[in-house]
Amino acid sequence: MDSLNSLIDGFGTALTPMNLLWAAIGVLLGTAIGVLPGIGPAMAVALLLPVTYGLDPTGAFIMFAGIYYGAMFGGSTTSILLNTPGESAAVVAAIEGNPMAKAGRGAQALAAAAIGHFAGGMIGTILLVVLAPTVASLAIGIGAPDYFAIMVLAFIAVTSVLGASRIRGIASLLIGLTIGLVGLDQMTGQQRLTFGSLQLADGVDVVIVAVGLFAIGEALWVAAHLRRSTGKPIPVGRPWLGRTDLKRTWKPWLRGPVIGFPFGAIPAGGAEIPTFLSYVTEKRLSKHRDQFGKGAIEGVAGPEAAASASAAGTLVSMLTLGLPTTAVAAVMLAAFQQYGIQPGPLLFEREPELVWGLIASLFVGMVLLLALNLPLAPVWAKLLRIPRPYLYAGILFFAAVGAYAVGGESLDLVILLVIGLIGFGMRRYGLPVLPAVIGVILGPAAEQQLRRALQISDGSVSGLVNTPFSVTVYVIVALIVAWPVIGRLIARLRGGRKTAEESRTVRGG
Repeated sequence: MDSLNSLIDGFGTALTPMNLLWAAIGVLLGTAIGVLPGIGPAMAVALLLPVTYGLDPTGAFIMFAGIYYGAMFGGSTTSILLNTPGESAAVVAAIEGNPMAKAGRGAQALAAAAIGHFAGGMIGTILLVVLAPTVASLAIGIGAPDYFAIMVLAFIAVTSVLGASRIRGIASLLIGLTIGLVGLDQMTGQQRLTFGSLQLADGVDVVIVAVGLFAIGEALWVAAHLRRSTGKPIPVGRPWLGRTDLKRTWKPWLRGPVIGFPFGAIPAGGAEIPTFLSYVTEKRLSKHRDQFGKGAIEGVAGPEAAASASAAGTLVSMLTLGLPTTAVAAVMLAAFQQYGIQPGPLLFEREPELVWGLIASLFVGMVLLLALNLPLAPVWAKLLRIPRPYLYAGILFFAAVGAYAVGGESLDLVILLVIGLIGFGMRRYGLPVLPAVIGVILGPAAEQQLRRALQISDGSVSGLVNTPFSVTVYVIVALIVAWPVIGRLIARLRGGRKTAEESRTVRGG
């Protein structure tokens, strides 16, 4: 009841005309910035930090929250329509959303993503209000072996369900892990795969890898095949979800937040892992499994709901522990410190108006985001009516701008082209792109957690499985790996029984 009363007071703060204006500006700016590949929510919040210095803290953080959610949806828009993720959390949306767009169902994919963001954000924010103290206490107990186990689960799950074979999935993952090795060793400071270049000492930014593999690789692939096809504009299709689409999406919209929220609250990769796991889950549970990879709407609805709910989960650990679990949370933590406010267990007591106003503004921002983007879905989808040579020329331009904006180095453009050529080669030989992106995102963090766990256990491998949580995760990993073999055994047993029954029937006849 105390939380409910505080939330009601928060709505009193969030619904003032000025704070509503800041929420609307945040959602609009976030969506517009998210559409540009490479300029994600973290960069948007960082760029606006100096601008908001003159605002009161409550208004500034309400705007930041709007930017966060808006940028996540904007990243999904280009991911679906142009196969160009605006940020790493939008990578999964391209797998099913882009084939839907190419089939003339771009508006439906965008509508499924918009409603998924709304459902995930609403459910995640309700869980934030109700479960914040519990989730915070659980997050404190998660150790290095548990983090490493979660990342191994993400690696195995995604390489198992994507591509024509597991071997190709693992090959793609190894490409990503290799790119992730570039830079300084975080523990020893030794250079790895930098070829003597100081500019590579910080590693290759995830945004450059995602944009290179998806956008540049796709553009080169299309260019290589334009001689064989006319490159006609893609039809936009109907602007709203039909009854069949709703029947297939309502369960993923509800399942996504269950996966997304806990992962957002613990430092295990932000929105990337839950979106990948949500995709895997929807593929396993779907009655239309044969459509995955060709434009299954469940593969858009579930991951997008998970991404939005993970954003609410991120705020749990930041507000209650002062622990930033994503790049956006780290920038927002710097913003709190800029205003002389220290997030932590006492924040709810010292700054109740700010905290509950911020949480209430998340509900307001979700409604604004849905109201803004559902009507705009057909408008965004009309991007696909542009002839492909012009469309992909524009993609190359914005991809280059986004990559250059990451670090302001000309070398980033060279790296972008090299990774784009790798993406082209992966398409040529049937390697799925997503495991490579996962390898880049989670590889360095997985290595760090592995080494921490081994240091704690004095080099003993048993230190990786010394907690109930890690053991449970490894059991799930073993089931995923062994499932094809188990499935074949079950099929053989069923076939043997059927043959025996048929022979008995023949004898009896």
